[in-house]
Amino acid sequence: MRVPAVSPALSTRAFRLALGALCLVVVTGAAVRLTGSGLGCSTWPTCHGHTLTPPWRYQSLIEFGNRMVAVLVTVATAAAVAGAILRRPRRRDLVVLAAGTLAGVVAQAVLGGLTVLFKLAPGWVMAHFLLSMVVIAVGVVLVHRDGQPAGVGVARVSRETVLVSRVMVGLTALVLGLGTVVTGAGPHSGSTGVGRLPISARDAAEMHSTLVMTLVGVTLATLLLLRPASAPPDVERRAKVLLGVMVAQGAIGYTQYFTGVPAALVEAHIVGAVLMWLAVLRFHLSLHARVPQPAGAPEQPEPVPAESASVLAPA
Repeated sequence: MRVPAVSPALSTRAFRLALGALCLVVVTGAAVRLTGSGLGCSTWPTCHGHTLTPPWRYQSLIEFGNRMVAVLVTVATAAAVAGAILRRPRRRDLVVLAAGTLAGVVAQAVLGGLTVLFKLAPGWVMAHFLLSMVVIAVGVVLVHRDGQPAGVGVARVSRETVLVSRVMVGLTALVLGLGTVVTGAGPHSGSTGVGRLPISARDAAEMHSTLVMTLVGVTLATLLLLRPASAPPDVERRAKVLLGVMVAQGAIGYTQYFTGVPAALVEAHIVGAVLMWLAVLRFHLSLHARVPQPAGAPEQPEPVPAESASVLAPA
């Protein structure tokens, strides 16, 4: 039987759909916790006992709805894998990355089940969110690499800018991690009777905000590095978008802190966290371009001088 071929345009749509679904499930998962619906379905993979469907209670319906979104994510990432395998011309890097998103979703399903079994203990909820960020990162790289030719990576900016960008990615990951600590110590446990981390939510929030201010400062410094280096316009644009997302996210964070952490603002903060993670990854990836490697050329080309880097095709 002849194996069907998929065009690059169709596989691109599959990759973007998978990334969108990976982001959506984080938002719906947060809604489950913020509405106290974390144990609306008390068993896994069924909802109650041996019953798959939920009873007609809003908390059960919200939790069950999130599980249906998780099914959508599984289908979307499986479609991405199929698109990468059937794509013509096939690219091994896209197959590996697409398979990574699907493997991450499977791991998420297992971790989600354990989170339910352990009655939403904060450590499991934190791990569930952070694994989602890892899988989203793989999806972002997949979409980025799909928009680039198969080849070798070449820096489009100075070495100093690349190093600072790596610091930004690391700081953003730490900000997300500390954010889960704030959540684990805060009032939105996901259900009644769920334990909290044995630390002060106020102290955790202050550490979190301090790290956010540090990240904003590093981002401003990066923008200052880009100007004299004549960075490509798309790189500078992504840096400005990232800074704007950070400022908006900080504003939401301080507002929710001083207004008693209302659920609606926490949900907005979760959306902002996902957008900030996307923005910092997209900025970092834009600092390199992949160029086709001529036959017989060495695997690692000579670095491109900063003054000529801007002529490379945008990411």
